[in-house]
Order: sequence, then C-alpha cells, then structure tokens
Amino acid sequence: MPPSSQSNLDYHLIFNSRTLLHRFSLENGLRVVLDYDPTQAMAVVDVLYNVGSRDEHPGHTGMAHLFEHLMFGGSANIADFDGELTRAGGQSNAWTSTDYTNFFDILPAANIETALWLESDRMLSLAFAEKPLEVQRQVVVEEFKQVCLNRPYGDSEHLLRAMCYTTHPYRTPVIGKEFAHIEQVTQDDVRRWFAAHYAPNNAVLSVAGNVTSERLHALVQKWFGQIPARQIAPRLYSDEPEPDGERLTEASGNVPQTAITMAFPMAAYGAPGFAAADAVSDILANGRSSRFYRRLLRPGNVFSDLDASILGSDHPGLFLVSARLLENGPQAEARALEAIREELAGIASHAPAPRELERVKNTVESDRTFSLLPLQPRAEAYALAEMHGHDPAEPLCRYRSLTPEEVRSSAAALFAPGRARTLIYRPRS
Repeated sequence: MPPSSQSNLDYHLIFNSRTLLHRFSLENGLRVVLDYDPTQAMAVVDVLYNVGSRDEHPGHTGMAHLFEHLMFGGSANIADFDGELTRAGGQSNAWTSTDYTNFFDILPAANIETALWLESDRMLSLAFAEKPLEVQRQVVVEEFKQVCLNRPYGDSEHLLRAMCYTTHPYRTPVIGKEFAHIEQVTQDDVRRWFAAHYAPNNAVLSVAGNVTSERLHALVQKWFGQIPARQIAPRLYSDEPEPDGERLTEASGNVPQTAITMAFPMAAYGAPGFAAADAVSDILANGRSSRFYRRLLRPGNVFSDLDASILGSDHPGLFLVSARLLENGPQAEARALEAIREELAGIASHAPAPRELERVKNTVESDRTFSLLPLQPRAEAYALAEMHGHDPAEPLCRYRSLTPEEVRSSAAALFAPGRARTLIYRPRS
C-alpha cells in the first residue's frame, strides 16, 4: 500500500506516573498511542474498535462476538492471519465486551511491521469467504451451548440482564440471546456489520514496547494511511430508565447449591459516582480484611462464597452482590438476604473509617501499578483511555480524591429502597 500524500501530525504528550505517551492521528480518523519502552525486546499492537454487543439488533444478537472470530478468518490480501504472525515470532488474541471489540498481537519489536501489516489488511477488508463463516458459526454456537446450556448456572447472566434492563441493549449478554441468532447470520449480515463498524475512524491503535515514535509514525502512515474512513452506524438508544421498584427472578436447575445475585443500577464508567461505587465494592469484598469476609464468610454458617463487584460499562451498569449458600431452602435464603442487606445498610448509613478507605486506595494503586508491568495490558489500558478521551492516570486520581463521606453517599444512593434486582437460583427438586 503506497503512503498517502499527507497526514495529520496532531502530536501531543500525556504524562502519567510511569512514562510519556506519544499520540497522533491520521487524516482518516485513526487515533494512535505509543508507550515507548526501550527496555523491552518485545512489542504489543492493540487495536480497539468502538463496537460491541450494545450495537446489535435485538433480534440478531451475538454478532459482535461472532465477528471477533471472523476477523481471524482471512482478509483481502492475507489468507492466514495467525500463520503470518507466527512466522514473525508472534501470537494474537482478542475479546469482545458490551462496548468494545479488542485485538492484540505480541511479537518481537524488530518485527512490528508484520503486525501492523496484518491489522491494517483486516481493517481494510475481510475476505468474506463462506467457509470461515460456516466454521465460526459452528464454533460460537458450540461455545454458547457449552457456557450457557451445559454449565451449572450457565443461564444466570441471561436471567439477570433481562431482569435489570428492559430497554437498553445491555439486556443481552455478549454471547447472544440465543444460538439460533448466530446460526442465521449470512454473508450480507457480515458485510453490513463490517461496513458499519470496522473503520479507522472507529478505532484506536495502541503500541507498547521498543518502538520509537518516528518509526511507528512512518509504519502506521504506510499501512493505515490510505484506508478510507466510513460512516459509522449511529447508536439510537438511550440509558435504561431508573428503577421503578424492586424486582425478583426465581430459577431452578441442575446446580449444587442456592445462588443469590443482587444487582443495583450504578453510574457509567467515568461518570460521577463510578469510582465511589467501586470503592464500596472493595470495602465490602476485596480481601480478607473486607467486611463480607470478616463478618459473613469467616463465621461459616450462612455462605460458602460471597462477593461484590461492578460492571464498568460505558452506559450505566450494575453493582453486583453474588452469593452461594451453605444450605438450601426458604429459611437459608431469608438469613442470607437479611445478612447482606444489613451490611449494605451499614455502609450506606455510616462512612467508612479513613484507614479502611486508605486500604482500598492503596490496593487500587498497587493493582494498577502491577497490572501495567506487562506490555499487553499496558497497551490495552492506553487504548481504552484514548477511546474514552482521558489521561490514563485520571481514573487513579479519582480514587485518590475520594472521601469517606463520598463513599457513604454513593452507597446510600446505590442501595436506596426499591433499587434491588434479585435473582435466586435454586437446585431443582
């Protein structure tokens, strides 16, 4: 592919606690971020597309995940993506979420042009061959059956999301609502999905490793510069309405013990209240000094497992409390729900001690620091930061600035009356 005549040299630097990131963009809208690390022999190329299961039609779900698989099935000029990457000493993988689809390649820094060539060719156009579609349809259908139908509690996410979301596309898990939707995907569906979402102006390219900014800019311009921008499909939905009262879903299956999941609507990623809600989950359930462990799990008379977590999605997500009970039956369920509600009411009515919150802040900072030591999560984190339009250090700054009263206030809003969605999954009698 010959180089284009011009490029947008939109350079600026972002400073975070570890390094200087180099950023630029091309005229076709592709945003590029580089973490130059001369101490590394390897490099990571990460391509993040702004498309996920939230972009699917409700009658045609599972498309984003299926397409992740299809992106390895051959492109316009390259029949065997993994074969070419392997010959350059590399390996690749990918993931799909409700919001994004991400592809990454790990290889020697000296061979980084191979990864950029491969990624640019499948961004330019897939091969759209019938055989890869047939194979990947079968692979994803079998994955659906294995994960959702043949595994204990496998349909829990379907039940929970359908209860929590009535209008928003988060109502459907990433794997799809039913495998029949995947079986019905045609080549025309594939071409439409590619044209509507897989374009340079809907992507971020992130590179981490021993690659200089001068070299990367030349290579990105060479391989991505002439890929045309395309019109991206608009998102025509709005946020889920606020809860209008508590909801309860009951299910049974071939499971060993009763499981209870309580879900509470919470702020979107980066929105006010998001960091505080995450801190609430850590205070309740992160580690042996957490409240759930000390007060509910360690006594060993109600729960075999108990956790709190958040879904960090781009639209308002869910604060989750997940429990497995030692005993089955109505009395055991009542004891478990009472114990959980008591802990939630406690953090909603009394601010955590400064030392307790400081422990959470230290854990968050430590986890982030160690998670960014390997190149792959580093490249991925910087791609997500660029996609969200913020400094990579910004989320950590939000945690550092939290006060005990902010955490209490967030918990009070999260766990206010009428906001709980509860799924009780019992063994089939």
